[in-house]
Amino acid sequence: MTKTILCYGDSLTWGYDAVTIGRHPFEDRWPSVLQEALTGEARVIAEGLNGRTTAFDDHLADCDRNGARVLPTILQTHAPVDLVILLLGTNDMKPVVCGSAFAACQGIARLVRLIRSHAWPFDFDVPDILIVSPPAICATANAAFAAAFPGGIEESRKLPTLYRDLADELGCGFFDANSVAKTTPIDGIHLDAANTRALGQGLEPVARMMLGI
Repeated sequence: MTKTILCYGDSLTWGYDAVTIGRHPFEDRWPSVLQEALTGEARVIAEGLNGRTTAFDDHLADCDRNGARVLPTILQTHAPVDLVILLLGTNDMKPVVCGSAFAACQGIARLVRLIRSHAWPFDFDVPDILIVSPPAICATANAAFAAAFPGGIEESRKLPTLYRDLADELGCGFFDANSVAKTTPIDGIHLDAANTRALGQGLEPVARMMLGI
């Protein structure tokens, strides 16, 4: 039976392209690459929103970027789900939103609790959860992005250790995206085509192990 993976993330999951200020082609986005690598054994749903946070409001946005508030609706929309991949935290590094790696970790914990306590329809099973630490923010000459993320380089580097410890504590899977991908210095935040593809490829063995396929 084909498994279902829900990828819940921000612009890295949406496929933001810093070169074109647009969107990577469908085949280059990491959820698409992951689905291709799983060769028909899993259906991968990409739920990426530019600017999405783990659990914090962004009052400058024209949409709801609070990941905790939106998640229950997303879960209900796509049920049943076998695996939820959480790739969030970069936007939490904005001081206007949060500005703290520790708080981002608390936000991820909140999402895990929401998934496990969700009123799944028709007695569907609770999915496994894979926490992914996003690639660290890097230095950039882009004045707007640098101004939006002051201190973000240092804070984002704390996320892998915090997320790994949280995953161990809560019994979730963990993957450090820094092990396969690096952010582009064009804006310091996003992934070029090669790196977003590398992320999808890097997640394949972890997803296979967690799904038992």
